[in-house]
Amino acid sequence: MIELKRILCAVDFSKHSRRALNHAVAIARWYDAEVTALYVFSPAPVAAFGPGAAAFEPIVLTDVDLERLVADVREFAAPESAPNVVVDATVRQGFPATEIVECAQTIGADLVVLGTHGRSGVERLLLGSVAERVLRRAECPVLTVPVGQPDAVPAGFPVFKAIVCPVDFSDASMLALEYALSLARETDAHLTVLHVASFALEQTMLDTAAAENGMTLAEFRRLTEQDLEARLRGTVPADASDYCRVDTLLTHGKPGIEVVRVATDRHADLIVMGVHGRGAVDLTLFGSTTQHVVRAAHCPVLTIRQAQ
Repeated sequence: MIELKRILCAVDFSKHSRRALNHAVAIARWYDAEVTALYVFSPAPVAAFGPGAAAFEPIVLTDVDLERLVADVREFAAPESAPNVVVDATVRQGFPATEIVECAQTIGADLVVLGTHGRSGVERLLLGSVAERVLRRAECPVLTVPVGQPDAVPAGFPVFKAIVCPVDFSDASMLALEYALSLARETDAHLTVLHVASFALEQTMLDTAAAENGMTLAEFRRLTEQDLEARLRGTVPADASDYCRVDTLLTHGKPGIEVVRVATDRHADLIVMGVHGRGAVDLTLFGSTTQHVVRAAHCPVLTIRQAQ
């Protein structure tokens, strides 16, 4: 059973982080969780001029400055508050991504929520260094909220009415499915459990397997699809229809592109997906499929990393 008791939401006083906080509070309502709104002050260096080379000293906040910032964060969060949801405020100094990850660990966060800024130019390619670093390093699930998402709390309705959860039958994707089912239960959402068969990438293997089984390629692909469809249906608990609307969908193509396409076609409010491992390649590339989905999706993306 999925439990979310402590949610950390990074804010920077922008409208983008307000939308993220809005989502954090909405989720907190469903799970009876507490929210911590975190602002990270990045101490930019200032030049000290005098004899010799210029010296650079970082700006360090005084206790009075910190108190004022905490008050500002509380004021920023107040409009997004909701009945029975506790929202506290905290301020840290340092590099934003590092402080967000460390704060999540310190408070034992079950979820980190943050907004992503902009969708064009270099930022679209890089996603934003803070968001990408948090996604790669956070030990708990991370919800990224892109620009332009509607407010959740003032409307008074569930923000997630349609959820897409891609699975590849790995442990990570099965854990993601648990989260997707839990959220679908809480919000009465329509959940689509998706598997993308990338046959084009496995053509040589398919040709060999078909020949070994005395089948034509078309016959072998049809049999393989039937097996995949049965396996996909088997990922959904037998009692899932008792508490949410759920269906399964098998498509073909490049996983990242297909996940975004299906989410767009089905007007998804949320994508929930698992992230594999924490090896050197994963930490560097953060998973090509996940990376593409988070960058390209027009809805929030919840990434779940299996505990190592």
